[in-house]
Amino acid sequence: MKSSMMDIPVSMDIPEGTLRQVEWGGMTVELGAFRQTVDATPLFKGLPDDRCQCPHWGYVLKGRLRYQYADHEEIYSAGEVYYVPPGHTPILEAGAEYIEFSPTDKLMQTMQVLERNMQALEQQ
Repeated sequence: MKSSMMDIPVSMDIPEGTLRQVEWGGMTVELGAFRQTVDATPLFKGLPDDRCQCPHWGYVLKGRLRYQYADHEEIYSAGEVYYVPPGHTPILEAGAEYIEFSPTDKLMQTMQVLERNMQALEQQ
């Protein structure tokens, strides 16, 4: 299975950035491009330790990604391949572009909570 980046469907398009996602073989492929820095920490409220419980594998195309853990922060820069274990919150920096792979079942459990939290923030 293959696809050009632009053929992967847009799953979220907000002023801060765009996400494209497709599910292949039990994994979700996500392409992210951010125009503004986004600290996604508030979106994970309600998950264990208020942190993402889904592992991710990826590659940073441009810019930097920051992942915060209870006891440290990891920074991934353009040209780096990474693995992010459960128990993190992401900070997507302005100018960051990446490709990430996540187990679809774990990601969907997380996305249910994120979507609820996004709706609650929009209502405020």
